[in-house]
Amino acid sequence: MSEKQITFAPRHHQLTNINVWTADSQWLVYDVRPSGASFTGLTIERVNVNSGAVEVLYQARDGAHVGVVTVSPDLPSRYVCIHGPEHPDSQWHYDFHHRRGVIIQNGIAENLDACDITPPFTAGALRGGSHVHVFSPDGSRLSFTYNDHVMHEWDTAQDLRNVGVAVPLHAVCPPKQNPREYDGSHYCVLVSRTTATPQPGSDEINRAYEEGWVGVRGYQRGELRQRWALAFIGDTLTEHGEKVPEVFIVDLPEENTAFAVAGEMPLQGTSTRLPAPPLGVQQRRLTFTHQRRYPGVVNQPRHWMRSSPDGSAIAFLMKDDAGVVQLWTISPLGGEPQQITRAESDIQSAFSWHPDGQHLAFICDNSVMICTLATGELRRITPRSEVAPSADAVVISPDGRQVACLREYDGYQQICIATV
Repeated sequence: MSEKQITFAPRHHQLTNINVWTADSQWLVYDVRPSGASFTGLTIERVNVNSGAVEVLYQARDGAHVGVVTVSPDLPSRYVCIHGPEHPDSQWHYDFHHRRGVIIQNGIAENLDACDITPPFTAGALRGGSHVHVFSPDGSRLSFTYNDHVMHEWDTAQDLRNVGVAVPLHAVCPPKQNPREYDGSHYCVLVSRTTATPQPGSDEINRAYEEGWVGVRGYQRGELRQRWALAFIGDTLTEHGEKVPEVFIVDLPEENTAFAVAGEMPLQGTSTRLPAPPLGVQQRRLTFTHQRRYPGVVNQPRHWMRSSPDGSAIAFLMKDDAGVVQLWTISPLGGEPQQITRAESDIQSAFSWHPDGQHLAFICDNSVMICTLATGELRRITPRSEVAPSADAVVISPDGRQVACLREYDGYQQICIATV
């Protein structure tokens, strides 16, 4: 039972909750935002877990800031992060609806998502802010969450968080009638559907967030394999109008060209309507917990839907009948949620799956724990500490041998690793 600190500089180091290891399990990628919600980091960096060597991968300029970086699951590594606006001013500065994704290679950042905020809008471009960009398990596409500038300007109540996908169909180059518009390398669409006024007791949601790819190669639906799918949290309303977060899934097309085919509403949205999902993309609700003593997926600790490698189980956190936050799973086909852990105290963090699909890592009882899926047994791999490691990230390496986490030393958040 051991833990090793691998960053030591007197500043904060911030890991994202997934895809922070390079494919060879040798480097961890991070940003340098102060802890909390401030978005003021200037560099994207990586540290070698064996030598402690640090490399600066990218530095923002012209008043912009960067953060929330993840890395592709292949080599050579590609890095993707949130990039704030250059030359910010009182009208256009970093915000949920004013940010973009950039893919970094060899110190060069290329915009992932195009932006077009001038009607008529451009299909494949976004109109605001994308964030928490995560490569699919094969590295071919990315998911993200999104907020909309056009809706924010029209009616802030209509600027609803949604889940989107960036696919390598072709570059998107809007006319750029506004200096804040730009090109993007990928074709981007929203795949969730939200409404500002969900019907109480229905499957309608007013927020879609904390998404995760389902399976390394999708999941099995009878004799067929659903190659692409995303699970996410959707905020429903009970019959009494109380918010309850539930688990949802959206099945995605297999062919990239299908993402460019509009359904009933325009992919690019209108001046009074959010962008809409492609034809045939429908979200399904997987959990129905309104009648439980403690209904819904918990938002504290913040965590993301994470699927087993074979796609058969989507893990999430929910309270048991005693009010203790436990790990649960649900099949992408639906059915009853399965309680995995029966810990005496709350699970305290986001979590990640081991590549073997039989174990997960998270923080419980102020220690990093390895949980055995079949039995729910918890094995402590770091000593119990007076102050728990950060809840933000507990990420198992691709080779399954190490877990990366964050812990505060001398007032600064540092990266640590523990051996599985």
